[in-house]
Amino acid sequence: MNWPRRAMGITLVLLVLAAPPWLLATVVGPPLLGWPTGAQFRDWIADPLTPQALTVGLTALAWLLWLAVAYTVAVTAARRLRAGARWLRRLPLPTPWQAAATSMAGAAALTTAHAPTSDLPDVPLPASTEGPHQRPSDVTVRADEGVTVAGGWLPDETARQVTAAAALVWLRRRRAYQPGRDSGDAAPLTPMPDTVNAVRAAVADRKPPPSTTKAAVPDLPAAGVAYIGDGAADATRGVLVTRLLAALRDPPDTARVLVTRTALTTLLPDLAAAAITIPGLRVADTAEEAISLLPSPAGAPALFEGSSGPLVLITASPSAATADRLTGLTRRAQVVALGAAPLGCTWHIDRHGHTIDVRTGQAGPRLCVLDRTAATDLLTVLAQPTPSVSDGTSSTPAPQKPAVDVSVRIPRQIGSDIPLEVIPSPAASPAVQLRVLGRPALTIDGQPVTIRRSAALQVLVLLAVHPDGATTTQLVQAIWPGVPVRTVTGRLYTTISALRAAVRATTPVTVLASTDDRYHLDPDRVDVDLWRLRTAAHHAAASLTDPTPAWQSVIDAYTGDLAAGHTWPWIDQPREAIRRLVLDAYANLAAAHNNPHDRLRTLQAAILVDPYNQDLHQRAADELTSLGDPAAAERLLHAHQQLLHRSGVAASETPVGTHR
Repeated sequence: MNWPRRAMGITLVLLVLAAPPWLLATVVGPPLLGWPTGAQFRDWIADPLTPQALTVGLTALAWLLWLAVAYTVAVTAARRLRAGARWLRRLPLPTPWQAAATSMAGAAALTTAHAPTSDLPDVPLPASTEGPHQRPSDVTVRADEGVTVAGGWLPDETARQVTAAAALVWLRRRRAYQPGRDSGDAAPLTPMPDTVNAVRAAVADRKPPPSTTKAAVPDLPAAGVAYIGDGAADATRGVLVTRLLAALRDPPDTARVLVTRTALTTLLPDLAAAAITIPGLRVADTAEEAISLLPSPAGAPALFEGSSGPLVLITASPSAATADRLTGLTRRAQVVALGAAPLGCTWHIDRHGHTIDVRTGQAGPRLCVLDRTAATDLLTVLAQPTPSVSDGTSSTPAPQKPAVDVSVRIPRQIGSDIPLEVIPSPAASPAVQLRVLGRPALTIDGQPVTIRRSAALQVLVLLAVHPDGATTTQLVQAIWPGVPVRTVTGRLYTTISALRAAVRATTPVTVLASTDDRYHLDPDRVDVDLWRLRTAAHHAAASLTDPTPAWQSVIDAYTGDLAAGHTWPWIDQPREAIRRLVLDAYANLAAAHNNPHDRLRTLQAAILVDPYNQDLHQRAADELTSLGDPAAAERLLHAHQQLLHRSGVAASETPVGTHR
């Protein structure tokens, strides 16, 4: 707690404010004894440097300095009081959705572990050169104005939903991975797009994230609304994305948004051309077809059963006859028309999302606005996996071609795997030890080094993941996504200087080196547990005879999640890669056992590393069944289904193959 330090600071401030005037009034007297007379003024001009004149001048200067200090303290206190008052006005109780998302994140944090393949894919560092989709990016977080990113603006609630949706993407990938099989690109480790990472970083920077009862999308006029103005298309994309994010917890095969194909082609042409299925979204060829799909007073079609919020119909400018039908959908859907239309209301929207009712001239609610790139990035986290069918032809217990869920890739989702360099362990154990598996820690001669800056800790972990180093631009883009590099380069230099100073206070050994504009850890002076794990995996993959001890060495080298407890936007990909590496070791070790009890114990240990993995649970259930305990197998699979349900991840409908 910081209250003792704060109490001491307040005491010192009060002392500074009270002591000088008391001393001046006691020793010199009141500040104003009266205005000088004409005779005194003439005497001062004739002889200005008399002791009395000097005393008066110094006393006046002292009073002026005290007034300046008092003014500064008063202004600072007033500013903080206003900020505190604004925060208190925005402090409501958390919504049920936020409580569910918090529970999911807590469960994931408590049960997380790590592992990938022997050819470990790594998180690609941000490229420092311009790409076809790159643009100047900026992200701003204001407590009262949501999150501003390159290409749009999101309300606070929508930003938190993006963070929760990104977490679900990685949980689905964990569920779908099949350890020990030649999965190729079947369960990709594609990183989240730039906009998603920028939103996640902005939400993580809040302390604490304020709860809100304000809806991500304000209630739309019952008789329909037409969007016009420079921000009309961006606001319509905002409605589409925010409503689909709100449908994350809806049952499968239900729709929250109906959109005509013409409108979708105008808003997101790449998505319309790709024909990608997104949960909660239904595309109709025409507005008339969309109207026919809406629930009627007699009952709702199965398409809309279970939808937890109002349906939204998005269409291009309709004809007069169609507009009349849309106006009559008051109790069936909220209608948004892109462009002028004879509906109940017409809102003029600027590019920042501010609305004005054209008929009344009154300002309306601020809407989420997203350009095509930002909307496509955010829709990436909503794309569900598409199952493929296993051939099931292998009759040996060795690794086989898997049947896994292939994550749908929305256009523009980019990513590449960088081959890893195996770092040999130093001949002698160095005094500097960096642990990144589990809670990160830097120790020198067994004594922990205090790293006060979160960014400094990220630098250490990032360079442990990338032993070949990273440039200044790459570090900035990973640690502060969405922020222009030029604005935070100085912050990175300050962070690195503070990190080096903390190390120098304990040892003269150089931990963080810089070569050819690349920062890197010195492999001859620093021992990193992740590097030892990678070396063990490399040896296991290259072992030609009796690889069992080699796989066991990989398992022994694994001591926990990569940077456990931290939610940096860039950490998910390398964390999952390391988890898969260790799961592969468990799967290969289990396959090498001839005793079914040994196989079962190994699979149970692997499930502790990743309790979300569906393939491991199925293999363990098969072993239990073969050992004559089908009831235990049923309990195991039921517990796994319950865990997936609580986390918001649906179990794969594709049956996983067995090894028997």
